[in-house]
Amino acid sequence: MAAVPPVSFDDVREAAARLKGVVHRTPVLTSRTLNSLVGAEVFIKAENFQRAGAFKFRGAYNAAAQLPPRRLAKGIAAYSSGNHAQAIALAARELGTTAVILMPEDAPRSKREATAGYGAEVVTYDRYAQDRTALGHALAADRGLALIPPYDDPHVIAGQGTAALELLEETGPLDALVVPVGGGGLIAGSATTATALHPGIRVIGVEPEAGDDTKRSLESGTRVTVPVPRTIADGQALATPGEITFPVNQRLVDGISLVGDAEIVTAMRFAFERLKIVLEPSGATPLAALLAGRVDNPPRRIGLIASGGNIDTRRFTELLGC
Repeated sequence: MAAVPPVSFDDVREAAARLKGVVHRTPVLTSRTLNSLVGAEVFIKAENFQRAGAFKFRGAYNAAAQLPPRRLAKGIAAYSSGNHAQAIALAARELGTTAVILMPEDAPRSKREATAGYGAEVVTYDRYAQDRTALGHALAADRGLALIPPYDDPHVIAGQGTAALELLEETGPLDALVVPVGGGGLIAGSATTATALHPGIRVIGVEPEAGDDTKRSLESGTRVTVPVPRTIADGQALATPGEITFPVNQRLVDGISLVGDAEIVTAMRFAFERLKIVLEPSGATPLAALLAGRVDNPPRRIGLIASGGNIDTRRFTELLGC
């Protein structure tokens, strides 16, 4: 008998109802210039305009809001390179509780400062020498906090799927949906949503070349671990696909495209100059794949999820060579 998926489309719809009035319904952007360059009609779900600057607030709030009141009152713990950290900190504040976040020492300063600015306590670790999952569980256990992981949680995945739900409600049927892949929560939720609404849609993930763990895992049929990636796409600098997300993506994702750091910078520049938006490197990887011709058999109508825009002025100008 087939295993029951950890997340269903009904879970995503319930998350959408729970998040109504809490998250922003972010805009869907189009560009005739982009369409002409890639030979397709492209719709960009601009999650850089989401609260806390990225899609992560959707899953963070959906998970935190379902904690039993007594557990919620004791506080929340999380581990994250930045966007989930900010999202959990904001969700905790909105729900009247506290948050303690484990972040890598080399996380972007702007993300650390924003996390603290939402009221969370930040604890740092060395991402290249220490296991953040083990550290996060130990931290939560020591302090009696509810741990909400960045992607390996059904409520988090369902919340992330609401971005694709909003996109498809606005655009109607698409031939393909292109989504950045880190731990796999966004693409798992997006694929669950997209394939339920439009069974013929292709779901394509995008990873940085230095962090191709999901691509390798899908090709091998089992979760593969790579060295901790060194890439400008810090939100995708993971070594292993999620334990819960991987089987979902194995079943629903059609393929993974890879992009290099230079291609990510090109996409960030295009987004700034032509779309008039700021994307962080991880948020620009789907656009990078499209501009670089890394999407096989380019579809006629394509949806992209631009997952976030959390980057400070110094880093943005440094990357773009301004």
